[in-house]
Amino acid sequence: MDKLYWLDQIKLQDCAKVGDKAFYLSKITQRGYPVMPGFVISAEILQEFLENLNSSESLVADLPHSSLHLDVTNWRQLQQVASRLRQEILTATVPQQWVNTIFQAAREWEIGCLIFRPTLAVSTATPGMKNTSGLLESVFCQCEPEAIALALKRTWSQIFRARSLLSWQHSGINLQQINLAVLVQPVENAIASGLLNVNPSGWEIEATWGLGIAIALGEVQPDIYYIQPETGVVLEQQMGNKMLAYGVDNAAPGAFSQPAPNSGLTPDHTCLITYLLPEAQQKQYSLQEEYLQQIIALGTQLVSELGKTFTIKWTIVRQTISDKLYITQVSPSQSIVPHVHFIRGLGAAGGRVVATALVIINSQQKPEQLPKGVILVVPTITPDWLPLLQQVAGIITEQGGLTSHAAILARELSISAVVNATSATTLIQTGERLLLDGDRGEVYRIKGNSKEEMEKGREENLLSPHQPKVSHAPLTAHLPMIATQLLVNLSQSTLIEQVRSLPVDGVGLLRSELMVLNILSGQHPNSWILGGRQAELLELWSEQIMQFARAFAPRPVFYRSLDWRSHDLPSLSDNLESSPQSMLGERGTFSYLQNPAVFELELQALASVQQAGYTNINLLLPFVRTVEEFVFCRRKVEQALLTEVAQFQLWMMAEVPSVLFLLPEYVKAGAAGISIGTNDLTQLLLGVDREQGQLAKVFNERHPAVMSAIAQLIQMAESAGIPCSICGQAPALYPEIIDKLVEWGISSISVEPEAVERTYQAIARAEQRLILAAARRKLH
Repeated sequence: MDKLYWLDQIKLQDCAKVGDKAFYLSKITQRGYPVMPGFVISAEILQEFLENLNSSESLVADLPHSSLHLDVTNWRQLQQVASRLRQEILTATVPQQWVNTIFQAAREWEIGCLIFRPTLAVSTATPGMKNTSGLLESVFCQCEPEAIALALKRTWSQIFRARSLLSWQHSGINLQQINLAVLVQPVENAIASGLLNVNPSGWEIEATWGLGIAIALGEVQPDIYYIQPETGVVLEQQMGNKMLAYGVDNAAPGAFSQPAPNSGLTPDHTCLITYLLPEAQQKQYSLQEEYLQQIIALGTQLVSELGKTFTIKWTIVRQTISDKLYITQVSPSQSIVPHVHFIRGLGAAGGRVVATALVIINSQQKPEQLPKGVILVVPTITPDWLPLLQQVAGIITEQGGLTSHAAILARELSISAVVNATSATTLIQTGERLLLDGDRGEVYRIKGNSKEEMEKGREENLLSPHQPKVSHAPLTAHLPMIATQLLVNLSQSTLIEQVRSLPVDGVGLLRSELMVLNILSGQHPNSWILGGRQAELLELWSEQIMQFARAFAPRPVFYRSLDWRSHDLPSLSDNLESSPQSMLGERGTFSYLQNPAVFELELQALASVQQAGYTNINLLLPFVRTVEEFVFCRRKVEQALLTEVAQFQLWMMAEVPSVLFLLPEYVKAGAAGISIGTNDLTQLLLGVDREQGQLAKVFNERHPAVMSAIAQLIQMAESAGIPCSICGQAPALYPEIIDKLVEWGISSISVEPEAVERTYQAIARAEQRLILAAARRKLH
């Protein structure tokens, strides 16, 4: 290693060696802006490291000169190749001279924690991928030789991840065209951190307590400030939800050492700590007025350097004499297309996608099919739209909140979605090119069809998580053991192969109403029965359930029987009397009393699965209002002989508030367990229809009344000696709730596939906090 490239000394000709991220930081560093200091380990060092791997593997031996022309559509081959390449790098030895050079340079900062940021430059001969946001992640480590060597290898190995190899090939980029450098910076305890997003239509500042990794991992909802670009005036500010924060060393009381998720760190080498914020601090904005004004002033100055569209990450470092604002990252020209107009809604399913709009003015006029790859714009979506959504690239609805049917379907199908986008069907026309940002809840209209814009659109499509966001790679290798069961919510058999290898203990919620839509051919089950096709439907239904039982055996599968509201399925009319205007409708177990035929058919399907030898299937009764309803269903279950299998369990959803008073009676009547449905429990406790996005601020699953009800249910279940699970959207949408759930003694948590990894990590952190607290009490 000839030299390190310090930010204040990088020259124009060094760009390919240091990567874009470091180059832009160096540019504003040398203009006198307050940038966190750092140095770069050049891309040439990685090339030299790969050339000297000395592997007997033919796949590895030719690196870095190999182009790896593998079939990325064969995901098994892709995973195997990626795993072998990364393993070669992680087990190799970094020359001690390199490690010493880095260590001695970092010691000048006299700090104990470092961050290794990947900084990439792709050959200008390839215009393909320029936006690598989220593809390569930063790695934290202690400032010590062994940790530095490991962090460096983990950073380098990311270019051989499966998703990286997929992106390179889709963009037409050979490995030889990739120059990966590593920017090393000190990490110090911060008062607050966040982002400043600048664009001509408005500025936004996101802020949270402590280090900004809490925002990056989605573990907090940051405070947001909306700024008028011309004047710097704060137009609006919204307080987020910040229950935890990140720091380094032992700076916070009650903190514990915890590796950052996805960082690849082991507990021996991480320098991060996570700590719970005092309740009073949670209710405060994380930016004091003086710091807010400093960030606005900084943004105003940077416009002359970077143009009218850019993003910076900032942190306010706690120092002995006076606290200081630093820029840690800068990303110029982040807007996908200049001259855009956007509509704001609620980000319901993450990811960005660029595609052509298809507007449907009337949700009742559901088409028979939709073109592949469009962004569907519609007033609202009901569950019977599910078969049509399999091919769309994005969803925009005018109505609905984060727990609406549109949001739930989009998350399960891994389709980027924005809900509650007021007047979207009026403002958007069929055929327009749109950029849908499901993370920020924004929709951009792309003006023009220039070659450059279309290329950028193509790039966004490649990076979009429209393909299922479930990782095929086993996650258990670097995950700690947890005692709380982690389950998954499912309905689509097409996701089974991707989900079965995740670190889950079973299926906590098999949504029958969504699962069965795939076999009903647009007809209500009653129509099949009345038409004499009961045997045919029974066979199809049994096979659907059996796919899940077979895939997850011996892990349990909790099948929730049908829970349709009459107005949820306008296209599947059963010609029965209903209450189309009712928020609740004749749903759940009450509908079984009114018309038991379909419920009996479901029980026959479950019995068929048992008779096929699968003993891991259980029944979850939805929306139980009274003990009498439960007893009626239990008798039907016994008549179907389901209880003849010793492993079978009859559970009920705890979502109607009467369960808070009746749970002991339900247990006496035979309820073997409960699963808390936070979506319905919240709307019934607070009197808010969860489909109404304009009431999103009122529909708050973290409301004290809701949290108190959840705590009471967990305690009552424990007293009754039955397990208590939770399968609503709350834990996935607000991971900070998991701390309380684990503390209160929840038996299991069931989430969507895309939320499994972060929920696993949140459970692990919560359990470690409890263990640490118990150890401290014992010590004192």
